Amino acid sequence: MKKLVVLVFLFLVGTIGVKAEDLTPNAESAILLEVSTGKVIYEKNANQKLAPASMTKVMSMLLIMEAIDNGKLSFEDDVVISDNASSMGGSQIFLQTGEKYKVRELLKGIAIASGNDAVVAMAEKVGGSVSSFVDLMNQKAKSLGLTNTHFDNPHGLESENHYTTAKDMSIMALELLKHEKILEFTSIYEDYLKKPDGSSVWLVNTNRLVRFYEGVDGLKTGFTNQAGYCITTTAKRGDLRLLSVVMKAETSDLRSKDTVSMLNYGFNTYKLDVLLKKEEELGEVKIEKGKKTKTKVYLEQDVTILSKISDNAEVFDYNLVVEDIEAPIKENTKVGYLEVMDKEGHIIKEVDVVVNEEVEKASFLDLWTRVLQVFTGGIFR
Repeated sequence: MKKLVVLVFLFLVGTIGVKAEDLTPNAESAILLEVSTGKVIYEKNANQKLAPASMTKVMSMLLIMEAIDNGKLSFEDDVVISDNASSMGGSQIFLQTGEKYKVRELLKGIAIASGNDAVVAMAEKVGGSVSSFVDLMNQKAKSLGLTNTHFDNPHGLESENHYTTAKDMSIMALELLKHEKILEFTSIYEDYLKKPDGSSVWLVNTNRLVRFYEGVDGLKTGFTNQAGYCITTTAKRGDLRLLSVVMKAETSDLRSKDTVSMLNYGFNTYKLDVLLKKEEELGEVKIEKGKKTKTKVYLEQDVTILSKISDNAEVFDYNLVVEDIEAPIKENTKVGYLEVMDKEGHIIKEVDVVVNEEVEKASFLDLWTRVLQVFTGGIFR
């Protein structure tokens, strides 16, 4: 790999620390972090294993969104409701056996109304069966490094071997937020599901903060007797997006109170500095055996630093580390990463870099012409 020093930047930064006071007196477990950096701002018993109730659907929605983004599923695909799906208890949107809905409609029923029937129907659509879908959930949890999480079902109804932690829940939610389209569903406060017989079901978001707290646009609530009241919440103001998890509060009002406490602290204390935008060109890299010999590279995402409002100035170095690239390559292929270093030279962040165009493999004639150009000073073109 090739390493190039590309920039030095002056910006504000500070130490991210946990607030000493208890921001969540009503929750058994909680966590607050900033989304783009993943920096934890506050945590309380964040590794304690607890039942997640319907927050389980964060993982279910993640697998659904991955299937859509990978082209294995479409928002407009039809889903026929099975006996198993229509018989689900708990929160539901009253689906009937044999009815047909679009993926988009069922996803809305999951995200807004926390429909257990809707999530089972989608589990069968994506996984082929509920048990196969649950296997996919646990495989995904393992791939994300969630060692304190295990799923028995896609909806969160009580089960002995169904658990997670606030920290693991936050990691799942971060992964889901990479699929930004999901916020178009979770941010809806109320809507209607039109049924095949012409009637409608009123869908009201179980997350009341979507209406009553500025910037909240997701993600998922939960309640069972075992889990108590829990909620995973995300809110954005300006460039700053926060993510919080509250687990095992005694009432829905208390889970909201603790969530608001964390979000208020985060928005009032921290700011997000955007050092480099993802659209920013970092330079050109060489391509071996391609129809083009060079291509430009760009950041896959913004380079951001979370800092307190009262921070001191500090210098950052940036190193671009690029892999040896050989054609063919597809658009948005990762070809290296950008290192962000503090003034002591410690790497504090790495952001992937990608090419923004497809480069085909050169033909024999292309390569031969290129050799002739070198030896003839460009006469052969």
